[in-house]
Amino acid sequence: MNDVGQYFLDRVATIKSRRIEKAANNAIAHEVDVNNTPAEISLAKKITQAITREKKTSTQSISSETQNLETLWTKNIYEKMLELVDVTVLSNMSDSSARRQIRDISYRLLGEMNAPLNAASRDQVVNALEDEIMGLGPLEDLLKDPQVSDILVNGPNKIYVERKGKLELTNRRFSDTRNLMKVIDKIVSSVGRRIDELSPMVDARLKDGSRVNIIIPPLALDGPTISIRRFSVERLSMAELVEFGSIDESLGNILQAIVKLRLNVLISGGTGSGKTTLLNVLSSEISEDERIVTIEDSAELQLQQPHIVRLETRPANIEGRGEITQRELVKNCLRMRPDRIIIGEVRGAESLDMLQAMNTGHDGSLTTVHANTARDALARIENMITMYGAQFPVETLRQQIASAINIVIQVQRLEDGTRKIMSVEEVTGTEGHIIIMSPIYIFQRQGVDSEGKVKGRFRASGVVPNFYRKLEMMDIHLPIDVFKAH
Repeated sequence: MNDVGQYFLDRVATIKSRRIEKAANNAIAHEVDVNNTPAEISLAKKITQAITREKKTSTQSISSETQNLETLWTKNIYEKMLELVDVTVLSNMSDSSARRQIRDISYRLLGEMNAPLNAASRDQVVNALEDEIMGLGPLEDLLKDPQVSDILVNGPNKIYVERKGKLELTNRRFSDTRNLMKVIDKIVSSVGRRIDELSPMVDARLKDGSRVNIIIPPLALDGPTISIRRFSVERLSMAELVEFGSIDESLGNILQAIVKLRLNVLISGGTGSGKTTLLNVLSSEISEDERIVTIEDSAELQLQQPHIVRLETRPANIEGRGEITQRELVKNCLRMRPDRIIIGEVRGAESLDMLQAMNTGHDGSLTTVHANTARDALARIENMITMYGAQFPVETLRQQIASAINIVIQVQRLEDGTRKIMSVEEVTGTEGHIIIMSPIYIFQRQGVDSEGKVKGRFRASGVVPNFYRKLEMMDIHLPIDVFKAH
């Protein structure tokens, strides 16, 4: 090929390169130049995607290196601070004064030790030190986030959270296992518990009422594990459940009438389905002139009525003595002249005492149970009673259950993370050995939309419940139309 031919080939290659570069810029701006051929546009998009991936990888690498450097200096400054400051003195100071002292000392040490960190990273280190000494380390920011409903720690390097019903891995982590164990010791010691190899499991709660379960080696093979069920500071109302799509307005009116009518209600559902949240909402409908006694393993209920007595179980001490169970508390509360008894969750022998209370004049009682369907919930109550040694003929026991429990509400967390009331059923009695249940309201699924959200609607079954006559007798207004099928 002569020089002229080579010259023209080089010019063509240069022009093509410029056209591709222009197409790449157009692709970035989401534009298409009519002068670019489809092949050039396709190649430009591939180049753009490669550049974007490279930038993202580079950014992630820099972010990871920065985080590692911040973690290292947090550890260094923390160890230096322990040498210079008696941390126990901080406990005698007000929270704001202690935090101010920690920040002043941290910034001074960072300067004296010539930490190779920019201003933003130094602020991050100081915040981490403040959380480490005064709070729960890397968990502090997550506990302040109102969007977070669960915090799950799987060893020092993996911290997951649940937001809007979905689990996601965070970039938070503990510096090492020893640092994680310090936070665990801080949690359990604040509630008078202990955790070690002889007692490697513990249930506790944080200052805000959030439930905590902790399990450590040798039972937890991959390192200490923390599971925190967040305590919602904001109390939800029936109107907000309607707004969130957990119920519709008609169902909300029915639930309000059920509470005012003093029917005994059993809320059933799986873990994280919203049983306690619904129990709080229903409890808020109780009249302020009633005496309410609540019984819980870990106090979570947020009742605002003025006349409330809150009882909580107590685990055994190191010597295995001093345990107070829910059953003992249920028996005791019957001597406390309660108008309403609310049990956070029935899970054992207290189920029999709860039934007896419901059958002996303590109407309007509320409780929850773990079960997948409304009928399974009644079967679980039956199993718990028989499992703990109560000897009843099956027919007699089921008559007791049908007489005590009036309403079963089934709640569920769906695959899109939303929580809904799936059914409200009335227990109408027994026929032979079978407990008869009548659906009042149900959620009817209609598939999933393009964004993965569950579609469906709430509808009445068309059956007017037996308690409707009692509503009229007690002058509780509820239009009969809400029970019509639509």
